[in-house]
Amino acid sequence: MSSVPLSKAAFSRDPHEGDAPPRPDTVEATGLSPEFIVDLLLKTLYVQGARSGQHLTDVVRLPFDFVDEQLLSLQQRRLVEVRSTSGPSRGGYTFDLTGAGRERAREALSSSQYVGPAPVPLQQYRTWVDRQSIRHVHVTKDVIRHGFQRMVLSDAIHEILGPAINSAKSLFLYGAPGNGKTMIAETIASMLGGHIYVPYAVEIEGQIMVVHDPVFHHDVEPEPEPSGFDLLKLEPATEDPAWLRKAPEYDRRYSLVRRPVVLTGGELTLEQLDLQYDTYTKMYQAPFQVKANGGVLILDDFGRQRVPPKDLLNRWIVPLEKRIDFLTLHTGGKFPVPFDTLLIISTNLEPSHLVEEAFLRRIHYKIQIEGPDPAQFADIFERNCAERNIGYDPAIVRYIYEQWYGKHAIVPRGCHPRDILDHVVDIARFHQVAPSATVEMVNRACRSYFLDDSRTA
Repeated sequence: MSSVPLSKAAFSRDPHEGDAPPRPDTVEATGLSPEFIVDLLLKTLYVQGARSGQHLTDVVRLPFDFVDEQLLSLQQRRLVEVRSTSGPSRGGYTFDLTGAGRERAREALSSSQYVGPAPVPLQQYRTWVDRQSIRHVHVTKDVIRHGFQRMVLSDAIHEILGPAINSAKSLFLYGAPGNGKTMIAETIASMLGGHIYVPYAVEIEGQIMVVHDPVFHHDVEPEPEPSGFDLLKLEPATEDPAWLRKAPEYDRRYSLVRRPVVLTGGELTLEQLDLQYDTYTKMYQAPFQVKANGGVLILDDFGRQRVPPKDLLNRWIVPLEKRIDFLTLHTGGKFPVPFDTLLIISTNLEPSHLVEEAFLRRIHYKIQIEGPDPAQFADIFERNCAERNIGYDPAIVRYIYEQWYGKHAIVPRGCHPRDILDHVVDIARFHQVAPSATVEMVNRACRSYFLDDSRTA
């Protein structure tokens, strides 16, 4: 089962929704020094070879006049030369390094091999995370009911989920396996929707931290702005057809992405929650919680990590309470970054066996996800039959309860209808017949699904 996407209208509006990082109008407004931009251009030419002025602009994501100003300076210093020209503007000129330029580029690469969009200074990053904070996204009863319509959950669960999501703090899902904890977490993530601007990289004390990660940050095109005029009549446009629109002006050092969802599980280590420094490239990869800023961070299978649960929660005590995390450079320097994420922790283990009550207190919302009662099980079974074009017979549900759950002392789980019916489909495909939930087919499916001596599912 999958969640159903919601329209923007279902949410209360983010006061900053539609805002974009403004295009810097001066080099000073970028927060970067001219020499930093110079080094980035030299490294780009060294790594990629001769390139046009427009290509260099597209790589570093800065306005062309900023780039051209530095290229003129590099030409005067005899570090860059023009190889060829194409068109009337310098955007079509092909630039290449001189011998002295190559030497200077190698020096820059020895400090950092980062080549790509110019980074955003840490303070600008903090400011923009706050403007598009996950705290601005709010859901209502109708949103929760609609978002979880593909799942069978009690009203009591809905009543806790709504405030938990609106808190943008932390949510702890616990209970036996197979009852939908991971699906609830993923549904919450997809339900929030929306887009945010994420910088490709952040500059901290001359160091580069790469933030944009294609695994978690899925780019979207900014919505075009109205042109404001009908080009045929030369008067204000009334219907604003799509072909009269243009791309909005914004700081291209940021990428517009779908609200990020970062999922991690048993493979998580404490080291992955701090900066990952590459000694070869001399730059940093942002940790999971930074990549999740403005979105959702799901920690699945809590308690099965290679790090003790107590140590993991100790690491997040300050971020959970202050919404600020502290990261450490390889030089030993520490700096604060926003911890602006809805943290969802899911576990199959008994919470009291994982951590002390004092630690659990810092997780604001706790929801036990229990197995379905007979009515809920029947509802889930019927929905799964419909998804597979299998006729639903209530007698089959009663049969499963009597002949399998009752006789074999198996505890019903929310995943059982889906899995049993998937086995029915597999068996039918093998025998080249239409799948049907008969006593014979369900028996065969249950025999291949449940353990003979099963006491739990």
